[in-house]
Amino acid sequence: MQSLFIASYCSLIIRMRFLLYVQIPAEAGNSVVQDPNFLQKIEGYINNVKAEAAYFGPSNGNRTMFFIVNMDTSDMIPMVLEPLFQEFKAKVEVHPLMTLDDLKKAFSKLR
Repeated sequence: MQSLFIASYCSLIIRMRFLLYVQIPAEAGNSVVQDPNFLQKIEGYINNVKAEAAYFGPSNGNRTMFFIVNMDTSDMIPMVLEPLFQEFKAKVEVHPLMTLDDLKKAFSKLR
């Protein structure tokens, strides 16, 4: 019976959702966007990390990308972030997110 519980527990995958706030500084961005493969690299990145959503716009005078991604374990962080540093010379902030259901679950445990 105990081995069945362990097998079931090990197969459970806990996914955490994060907002990646990605800023490409103006000077570095000027050269990055001149790359004819720039948009293909962004699309490749989105597909590679399986982003739930991707948005683009200016923020604080920089070209900015916002990605919603899931990470199962902390060892995924380099795989998710390194391409942004290396390909786009970006500054990256990682923010954990919750859905409304997650928030309800969290607060139900506090009471």
